Amino acid sequence: MATTNDLKNGLVLNLDGELWSVVEFQHVKPGKGGAFVRTTLKNVLSGKVVDKTFNAGTKVDTATVDKRTMQYLYADGEDYVFMDLDTYDQIHVAGGTVGEAANYLLPEAEATVATHEGVPLYIELPTSVVLEVTYTEPGLQGDRSTGGNKPATVETGATVQVPLFITTGEKIKVDTRDGRYLGRA
Repeated sequence: MATTNDLKNGLVLNLDGELWSVVEFQHVKPGKGGAFVRTTLKNVLSGKVVDKTFNAGTKVDTATVDKRTMQYLYADGEDYVFMDLDTYDQIHVAGGTVGEAANYLLPEAEATVATHEGVPLYIELPTSVVLEVTYTEPGLQGDRSTGGNKPATVETGATVQVPLFITTGEKIKVDTRDGRYLGRA
């Protein structure tokens, strides 16, 4: 248990049997009346975002979320298998839990897996990864970095918009949060 004064970004709350992550919070002290805390909460499993207001000092139930660095091993049907680097235990994470991160996940890549009571909640990748371009249309003489973009397929199967001068076989750096091309690797 914690009070609303202990809230901080990233804290996971257990409200009505569901897990909510604090995205943003603000303590408000109006001139008239009692103080309160305005929060933006994101459902850990569904991704739904809601705004919720708590009276200052209200007790809220916090959930213990265990974040561990794990190594991605392989895909097993719809599941993804990760290995704990400390204990060498392997866990299966459902494809829905991995979500868009699967577009940037290479075998033996490290990721942070968050679990609550043994159930995987979500995974966090590094902010950027280096991927090899497996196919893109050939560039033409005169193509420059400011000339525009073209689609390129990377080794994970994802499509990334890259500058016209990028060719098949090059390694590029990609932002895992929004899939943007960051530069050559």
